Amino acid sequence: MPNALTFRKTCKIFLPLLLTCICSQAAISQQPLVVFLVRHAEKVDDSQDPALTAAGKERSSKLATVLQDAKIQHVHSTGYVRTKTTASPIAEKLDLKINIYDTNELSGFAQRLKEQGGRHLIVGHSNTTPKLVKLLGGKPGSIIVDSEYDRLYILNKLDNGETSTVLIRFGNPFESKTHK
Repeated sequence: MPNALTFRKTCKIFLPLLLTCICSQAAISQQPLVVFLVRHAEKVDDSQDPALTAAGKERSSKLATVLQDAKIQHVHSTGYVRTKTTASPIAEKLDLKINIYDTNELSGFAQRLKEQGGRHLIVGHSNTTPKLVKLLGGKPGSIIVDSEYDRLYILNKLDNGETSTVLIRFGNPFESKTHK
C-alpha cells in the first residue's frame, strides 16, 4: 500500500499532465466561429427608436428563411426595437433567445465571440456592423449608407487565425432604396 509521500509525488507528476490533457481537449472541442452580421431592416422614420416598416418586417422574414439552415446557435441584437424586430423571426424559428449586446462595448463583445466559438447572428446598425466585422478580423468593405438594408456578412474564423469574409445581399434590393 503506497504511503502518503508516494501519493503526493505521484500527484505532482500526473496532476499537471491530467490538467494539460483536459485543457487541450477543451481547446480542440471548441466549435469554429462563424458569424452572420446584418444591419436592422427598414425603419419607419429617423426617430430614436423606430419600429420596422412593412418592407422591413418582410425583409426580416426573408432573413429568417435565408438563415434557417445555417445552424445558428446564438442570436444577438442591440436593445432597439428595429434590431430586436429584425432578429425575432429567426430567433423564433430556431427557438433561440435574443441576447442583447452593448454597442459601446464592441471590442469586448468581439473578444467573447472569438473565445466562445459557435454560430452567431448579430443584428446591428449601419455604423456598428462594419466596426464589429473589423474587430472580428473581417473586411467590412464600403460604408453602409442610410438607405441600405440588404447587406449580410458571413465571417468564418479559420484555423490559421485569419478570418474569411463573404458579403452577400438578401431580399429584393429593388423593394427598398438600397441601390439608387
